[in-house]
Amino acid sequence: MKPYLLQTLKELALLGAIRNKIELSSHELAKQLETSQQTASRYLLELDTQQMITRELGVKKQLIQITSTGADLLENEYLSYKQIFDLSTKVVFKGKLISGMGEGKYYTRQKGYADQFEKQLGFVAYPGTFNVEIEYIERNKLRLLRNCGGILINEFQAENRTFGCVVCFKATINGYEGAIVLPKRSHYAIVLECISPYFLREKLKLHDGDEVEVVVYLQ
Repeated sequence: MKPYLLQTLKELALLGAIRNKIELSSHELAKQLETSQQTASRYLLELDTQQMITRELGVKKQLIQITSTGADLLENEYLSYKQIFDLSTKVVFKGKLISGMGEGKYYTRQKGYADQFEKQLGFVAYPGTFNVEIEYIERNKLRLLRNCGGILINEFQAENRTFGCVVCFKATINGYEGAIVLPKRSHYAIVLECISPYFLREKLKLHDGDEVEVVVYLQ
């Protein structure tokens, strides 16, 4: 949506137009927006055309109310700003469930990892990882996480090999307790590897391609 229309919608909402019809003239709206009456009238017409508002003729003024479509747009705008200001405490990822290559089960079953997960995260991890593919642009959020420290899981020796250290962050996956695991060496540039005390595929009744929300906590 064009910025000036979004601003107009916000002004209408602040005047109470989400829950009720409000009486408002284009002249009054123009004063709120600090623009001309002609421009304010055009903004209302555009919002009406896009089904963001409804308009009726009152006795002297228009009766205006924001539609459910307009309210949804404002809510999405609010959630975007909320996420920006919540970055000090959490980061939200949205992606799609994908199948891994089967390595997650092998690694999470290693006693050196399993014991540290239980001690540091407070739960026994279900064998395997729950893999969420995120949008390419959201890799920037992963860079943010890597700069925030996280919970270090130390490397260890087993089976005549070294298992490298990883960094974990506590998280919820569609509301269920878990954590994301960021290996120091990983080819999963756009995949979040999640662990949880639950078998999440079964618990959430999800399949490959289903949408998933992962909320990662920084503190």
